[in-house]
Amino acid sequence: MQSDQIKQGVERAPNRSLLYALGMTREDMDRPLIGIACSYNEIVPGHMNLDKIAEAVKYGVLEAGGYPVLFPAIAVCDGIAMGHVGMKYSLVTRDLIADSTEAMAIAHQFDGLVMIPNCDKNVPGLLMAAARINVPTVFVSGGPMLAGTLSDGRRTCLSHMFEAVGAYKAGKLDEEGVRDYEENACPSCGSCSGMYTANSMNCLCEAIGMALPGNGTIPGALSARLRLAKHAGNQVMEMVRRNIRPRDIMTEAAFHNAEVVDMALGCSTNTMLHLPAIAHEAGITIDLAMSNEISSKTPNLCHLAPAGDTFMEDLERAGGVSAVMKELADAGLLDTSVMTVTGKTMAENIAHAYNRDENIIRPIANPYSQTGGIAVLFGNLAPDGCVVKQSAVAPAMMVHEGPARVFDSEDDAIRAIYEKQIVAGDVVVIRYDGPRGGPGMREMLNPTSAIVGMGLGESVALITDGRFSGATRGASIGHVSPEAAAGGNIALVHEGDLIAINIPEHTIELKVSDEELARRREAWVCPEPRIKTGYLARYAKLVTSADKGAVLS
Repeated sequence: MQSDQIKQGVERAPNRSLLYALGMTREDMDRPLIGIACSYNEIVPGHMNLDKIAEAVKYGVLEAGGYPVLFPAIAVCDGIAMGHVGMKYSLVTRDLIADSTEAMAIAHQFDGLVMIPNCDKNVPGLLMAAARINVPTVFVSGGPMLAGTLSDGRRTCLSHMFEAVGAYKAGKLDEEGVRDYEENACPSCGSCSGMYTANSMNCLCEAIGMALPGNGTIPGALSARLRLAKHAGNQVMEMVRRNIRPRDIMTEAAFHNAEVVDMALGCSTNTMLHLPAIAHEAGITIDLAMSNEISSKTPNLCHLAPAGDTFMEDLERAGGVSAVMKELADAGLLDTSVMTVTGKTMAENIAHAYNRDENIIRPIANPYSQTGGIAVLFGNLAPDGCVVKQSAVAPAMMVHEGPARVFDSEDDAIRAIYEKQIVAGDVVVIRYDGPRGGPGMREMLNPTSAIVGMGLGESVALITDGRFSGATRGASIGHVSPEAAAGGNIALVHEGDLIAINIPEHTIELKVSDEELARRREAWVCPEPRIKTGYLARYAKLVTSADKGAVLS
């Protein structure tokens, strides 16, 4: 066992003395040592139940003959961090989580790991760590939140809540209406109830093969989630016995499968940051341009919020991720020979899965669209690419041309939207908010929700080198690469320049001549860094471009 490095031999007597201080017995020294990275805290709704999940995992490990040891991982709530300086600290936690988990696991020589994440950067951060550490590892998340119910019986969720603020600013909703949303949009523990980033990544844990079936969709408030956690504790011991490691599972084929499932589910655009970063840790390169090829062959089968009016609990009732993968596998779109944490192949895992509700999971023969949920656009405004959740774009905005309304800060853009300075046809450009320029690549849920709430969702586009929440809908195009702070052409856009967007053709063009862009580049001076001290300043010096997953160099 790897833990013999700290448990066996006279030379390790000092190490053992400290383990005895924990209450371990001589008999425990012969058990595999299983680290449980638990992201429990009391500020994130998606993590408030993870202490219960951890206890269930510990029970499963003990039952299967291991010795469980709990240690913490941090997590930020993107919703609470939204709209202020705190959002700069969201994406950057992904690397803090990966680094700190690596440090804990290797310093203490765990034989296996169970990762208990739930929210946006917490899941990919722990997946990155799992690929680095490469000891037998199982993921079990805290589960999604239940959908809310307004006083008139309508179902609701967090994306509706943000849009309600825009509706209030437009005079379409009063304060009592806003209060109805704020008191009912988030009714339980769990990751927010739509196909936002957290739930996207928890579903993709299944698609990659790193989590048991049900991980992405069983609601956090249900006891079935605790049973899943016990089984995860059991299963990590089976993986230790069989020496099945993350890099045996996280193969090139597994990441291809994850992208296919991503397209079918209509996942968050943030997956286009996280999948390349996780693959990088596994020694695999994901080319962003390949996403369009995958999308062209993968129909979009689900329209969960914000794309539609269904929620994670509905997907679970319809058969969950396994049912979606069965639809895709039967159409020959997945490599089902890949190994998973069950110790079985994907084919074995989904053999008995079936679609229980074709209104929630459309059959392959009757998809929402013939192409996947995400598109990558290229052009002189984004030579290295930018991304859009095309499944959440109104048909009228799939092709759009309009004048640029340019802002060097999110706050200025929101102010202009609320003051009705943005009109139908405009293309809002928010720049210097990329990984380096932000620093931290803030999510732009507030301005996109303001656009929708003000009634402009089918007539105004938003383009940024920042990123979007999975709760965003509309013609919201992010991850523009290269970013403004790196001298990307988005830094050269002037007020009133025409920008042409063609999502079906995967193009985005700034209608300015090459000669004029060259003149502007000669005159361009990169602004001073907004933050010059602390972790964000260090992050800005190390982070790479969004099209590479914003990994640290």
